[in-house]
Amino acid sequence: MDVQIQSFAVTNLRRRPLVVETGGFVAGFTPDTDHPYLNYATPLPGAEPTEQDVAALIGAFRERGLLPRLEFAPQAAPAVAPALRAAGFGTEAVHEYLVCTPHTLILPQAADSPRVQIPTTDEDFAALDAALAEAFGGVFAPSAEGAARLRRTQRSGGAVRFVRDPEGGIVGGASCSPAAEGTAELSGVGTRPAYRGRGIAAAVTAALTEAMFAQGAGSVWLEYSGEGSRRVYERAGYRPQGTRLYLSLPPAQQP
Repeated sequence: MDVQIQSFAVTNLRRRPLVVETGGFVAGFTPDTDHPYLNYATPLPGAEPTEQDVAALIGAFRERGLLPRLEFAPQAAPAVAPALRAAGFGTEAVHEYLVCTPHTLILPQAADSPRVQIPTTDEDFAALDAALAEAFGGVFAPSAEGAARLRRTQRSGGAVRFVRDPEGGIVGGASCSPAAEGTAELSGVGTRPAYRGRGIAAAVTAALTEAMFAQGAGSVWLEYSGEGSRRVYERAGYRPQGTRLYLSLPPAQQP
């Protein structure tokens, strides 16, 4: 599964507005933001980068004023992490990833499960972007660009879903990338703090996963941020499969 996840990561980054490929790495950049989560690189499966390859990758970030940063499944390219660490890269995080297949998916059975909807208007996308910004404590500020990215995800073959409150506001949602290499990534599952514990995340996760299977994906994968969220995903049929490594080059270490 690691090689499939890493192959997906490569294909997904190649969808970015600006792509640079050098020395066995693919870097995907989003020009309307310098946020590190939207500007990073990943290696090709099996890559064995040289010191010169790593230096070229660092240069691609530096010339754009961005933090050199990578996300990847280390078992799919075992030579990469040692080469990056030799250049001064440090670990940001190690995340376990979970995978769901059509055979393991569990849909909510409760009659009062939240009603999940598909955004259709500019107002829907903007309200969902704002709800997710609040859900993640300001890691992302709500913006027109964020709403546009959600719309592009849906238009390009992915899926976006949300839940409203009784007054019509949006209280939570998430998105799933278009499928590649037989799999798709579900990300950004968030619920506004005042509405947590009501099954919103579980309902959105199941609806998005089911939608991607209907579109032909053989599996859907995600990373989780804590044991509480892990339990939500496991109840929807997600199971642990491997880890992803996040590395970045601290400014003091940049040449």
